Amino acid sequence: MKKLSVFVVVAGALLVALSLGAAPAPWYQWQSLATGRYMCSANDPGEGWKRHSGPYRNGACRDD
Repeated sequence: MKKLSVFVVVAGALLVALSLGAAPAPWYQWQSLATGRYMCSANDPGEGWKRHSGPYRNGACRDD
């Protein structure tokens, strides 16, 4: 009985681990509120920037 319980727990954990797929973070084009310049980043650059466009799949912020 104990072996069956361990098997069920291990099998369940394996199914959960296999079902979780890691995906890259989306990229966005950000515009500086101070200068109006643009940059591409997967992370929020902070205060002074607003999200201009996106999401994109690459660091060039293009739909390639």
